[in-house]
Amino acid sequence: MGKASKNRNLADKVRKTKTSTVIKNNPFEVKINRKKFDVLGRKTKHDVGLPGVSRSKAITKRKETLLKEYKQKNKSNKLIDRRLGEYDSKMAPEDKILQRFAMERQRLHGKKDMYNLNEEEELTHYGQSLAEMEKFNDMVESDDESEEKGLLSAELTASHFGGGGGLLRKKTTGEQQDEGGQRTKSRQELIEELIQKSKQEKRERQVQKEEAQELTEKLDQEWKSIQALMVKKTPKDQETDKPEEKPKLDQYDMMVRELGFEMKAQPSEKMKTPEEFAREEREKLQKLEADRLRRMLGEEVEVSGPSQTHMSADDLNDGFILDKNDKKTLSYQDGKWNVEDETQDENDEEEENSEESEGEGEDDDDGNEDVEEEEEDGEGGDSEEDEGEEDGHSDLDSDRESKEDEEQEEYEETDAKAETSLSKEELKAQQDAAKAELPYTFTAPESYSDLKDMLHGHTPDNKRLIVARTQKCNHPSLAVGNKLKLQKLLGFLLEYIGELATNSPPELTTIDKLIPELYTLCQMFPEAACKAMQGILRDAAHGMEEMLEVKGHVPSPTLDMVIYLKVTALLFPTSDFRHPVTTPALLYISQALTKCPVRSLQDVTSGLLLCCLALEYISFSKRFVPELINFLLGTLNLAVQDKASLGYTVVLPFKPSGKYSDLLVLSDSESCKSWSKKSLPLFTNERLELKTELDKDHHRLTCLSTCLDLVKRCCLLYKDLTSFTHIFQPITTLLSKHFPAQTLPELLQALHSGILEAVNSVAVTHCPLVFEKKKPIPLKLLTPKIVEVLDYGKKRGSNKEEREKERLTHKYKKEFKGALREIRKDSRFLAREKLNDIMKKDAERKRKVRELFGSLATQEGEWKALKRKKRK
Repeated sequence: MGKASKNRNLADKVRKTKTSTVIKNNPFEVKINRKKFDVLGRKTKHDVGLPGVSRSKAITKRKETLLKEYKQKNKSNKLIDRRLGEYDSKMAPEDKILQRFAMERQRLHGKKDMYNLNEEEELTHYGQSLAEMEKFNDMVESDDESEEKGLLSAELTASHFGGGGGLLRKKTTGEQQDEGGQRTKSRQELIEELIQKSKQEKRERQVQKEEAQELTEKLDQEWKSIQALMVKKTPKDQETDKPEEKPKLDQYDMMVRELGFEMKAQPSEKMKTPEEFAREEREKLQKLEADRLRRMLGEEVEVSGPSQTHMSADDLNDGFILDKNDKKTLSYQDGKWNVEDETQDENDEEEENSEESEGEGEDDDDGNEDVEEEEEDGEGGDSEEDEGEEDGHSDLDSDRESKEDEEQEEYEETDAKAETSLSKEELKAQQDAAKAELPYTFTAPESYSDLKDMLHGHTPDNKRLIVARTQKCNHPSLAVGNKLKLQKLLGFLLEYIGELATNSPPELTTIDKLIPELYTLCQMFPEAACKAMQGILRDAAHGMEEMLEVKGHVPSPTLDMVIYLKVTALLFPTSDFRHPVTTPALLYISQALTKCPVRSLQDVTSGLLLCCLALEYISFSKRFVPELINFLLGTLNLAVQDKASLGYTVVLPFKPSGKYSDLLVLSDSESCKSWSKKSLPLFTNERLELKTELDKDHHRLTCLSTCLDLVKRCCLLYKDLTSFTHIFQPITTLLSKHFPAQTLPELLQALHSGILEAVNSVAVTHCPLVFEKKKPIPLKLLTPKIVEVLDYGKKRGSNKEEREKERLTHKYKKEFKGALREIRKDSRFLAREKLNDIMKKDAERKRKVRELFGSLATQEGEWKALKRKKRK
């Protein structure tokens, strides 16, 4: 009873303490979240509690989850007990220990048994125990006198390579005899016995070999005695004199033999580099110049002429050549045989070579002229000597034998002429010819005046030859400074060409001869040629702009500029999309066709020349140049007399009306009968001399012929353009309605009809863009949808899908905001925990520091007290 009463009293006390804590709280501070209505299956979040209860719950939850994760972050030192039965509460501790011990023994037993060597087991080799084997260190020397090398007895092989089986067997037998009362043999005795047995076997083999040799010889002798009986000989009477018939060759064998007799291919010469070619050309020119100087001084020149050698019909042409005649000639003189020595043969050969060189000196003048002609062709190729050698080796014709005597007589005549010395008159004539001859070597000019002096007074062909020889003598691979010299020569040649074009009359033939050499220099130095031509075009463009600013109009380009534009098209590619030289040149042509006014027939001629150049520039790229089409249209318009209703407008550089609008109208229609087609010469660009009206009409017809020809070429060039019909529509209208083709010659009428056929034959693929004539139909206007907007900006009257979308959007925003709020709370919680850790560490450090200072202070006090005691 006492215990029950005590427990009841204790429970009452606890209950009183709980109620006392609840009563202490203010009832007005209790927060109650009321629900409007209950929903089945929904978890409620509306609870009743005091302020801060929910917050403490959240902090506790974070401490259990987030704080633990933070403390275990970047830590991997977990200890997991994997012992058997550690987490099994049903097993007794004794059972756990027994099972662990049994498992450990099984694990160790499996590893140790692999290399466990018990004493009871015995290791053997070929059935013999390794423990009972004896080691034999003494090597038995082999008998070199034996013919059967490498053969060992069975016992020796067994003893050395069989694991000592034989000796062990002997040892075991010896032990058995020892047991019976006999002595055991030692190791040395066993080895001696083995050596004696091997020698005995060797003697037996030698005896067997000798016996076999004797039997073989005896058998051979007996075989020779019976061999004659086995051979059957035919009597001589039965022998026939018929020759053996040879087997006929197959077609394959015949072809193989024919291939064996065919001529073998001769090895060709090695391909030479450009440097080697340049070096050979310079050496050749230097040699020719030295010969010319000798002839000019009156010295006799040794020139190696063509040597023709006879090839016999039996020559295999296999490249075998005798360098010298090794055969010694015999002669009978004064009753004795005379044998010529090798020295005499060599002297005779030298005399023959000197006679041949003197005989060929007469043809030197003609040979020099041939060399000049070859160099004019720009090939520097084979001379007549090579041709003579080729002709000398092609002597397999049937009538070759009949001509050998004639050739021999000719050689004798030339040798006789060479032996006679030249007279004074002949020497003087030779000197004059050498002085008049063009030098073969030239130094590169250092200035433009040097180039003019070097080319002054020479024919166009000789000028080209001088420039070519200058290039060969100053090739860049021959010396270091030659590259700069030839680059200067390139600029000087361009300036010289411009000066030749400005002369009166212009030297167009010389320009034509110099362009190939200019092209060679351009290929060698493309950058220098590009800069030089860019400078010329730049100066011409600046001059055109200055003239336009000062006078308001620009004259037609001069002849030198036209030639420069032509040279540009020859030296540089015109089909590139953008090129540093040809693109500015084409722009200059376009500006000239637009800004140079047409006020005379000379202006028309200059414009047509520029059109020809423009068409040459775009012949590969097929680039559209509107200035070209515009100038051709304006040129055709100059031949129309009635310009009232043309249907098109003429733009610059032409004028629709005035005294310059009828430049190509014929003054007399009868002049067409006496006209013949001619090409426009280049010199008409500078000076056009037309004295009579007939000459003017003929020139007008020539200009119209050139213009129609250019129009036809443009039609063929631009026929693949999508806007072809639109581009050539004004020209087609002019030619079909207004151009006076009936009054022109038949050639111009044929060109006129050909242009119209070419334009009409092109299929129209695209129409030109024009504005629509009808007013566009407006789109149908729909009645606007009016949505009623009520309070708070919420839309009403929407369908179910829109409402569901709005609900999901609202829910997404709510959850997103809640997630952000929780993340912020988590980050604040972690920041507080980090700060608490830091504060705890600082407090602990301060406590330890204070303890250290206190202990030091006590030690100091004790030391001072002890010091005072010592003083007392």
